Amino acid sequence: MRRSIAFLILATIKVVVRVFYTREFHWIPERSRVDFNQARLLVLLNHTSLYEPLFLSELPFRFLWLIADKIYLPIADVTLKRPLVGAFFKLMLPRVFPVTRKSDESWQNYLKSIEPDDLVIIAAEGRMKRPNGLDKHGKKMSIRGGVADIIDRMDRGSMFICHSGGLHHIQKPGQTIPRLFQRIRMRVTVIDIPAYKKMFPENSRERKIKIVEDLQTRLDAGF
Repeated sequence: MRRSIAFLILATIKVVVRVFYTREFHWIPERSRVDFNQARLLVLLNHTSLYEPLFLSELPFRFLWLIADKIYLPIADVTLKRPLVGAFFKLMLPRVFPVTRKSDESWQNYLKSIEPDDLVIIAAEGRMKRPNGLDKHGKKMSIRGGVADIIDRMDRGSMFICHSGGLHHIQKPGQTIPRLFQRIRMRVTVIDIPAYKKMFPENSRERKIKIVEDLQTRLDAGF
């Protein structure tokens, strides 16, 4: 039942976005060549809004059905505690795991709980960019090591690096109602996870550093 409810919400978002927004997505390789069944990890770059589920409109219905069952999302505990937003995320994505924004026990427990068939989605910066280009504490946006921790635990499948064009023109942090009839933009690069890991040192600690550096370079390059 929960999977059906989650899928219905995801499918509704997809339909609404196609009606009220213009979509500009760039796929590498082309979308027609992407095997969605191999997806294990969706990495979001340039996290700007809680309305980023709008980007799900580009995904086929069969993949949304898979997401409704297999997605396993680490999400900030402060977000889940928000009455409306927290309830919505729990309905839309039934398998969410509350974590703090620190490398503490909650994060280690999440890593240990990831199953081989789980589909993970993570905002690699670990916090949200404000309209001034910085986080809410006035610090530069940067890739956190958590995404490398997740990659280190995965030995098969594909990683989708989803570089958002930003959503501040639709919804800024603190703004409740999104603006309609806007353009949403994203570049999606699909990479084989084992091949990606082989690009970096075998030592786990060194590989983690290099993965963070690689994703930071992709983030800094802009959309």
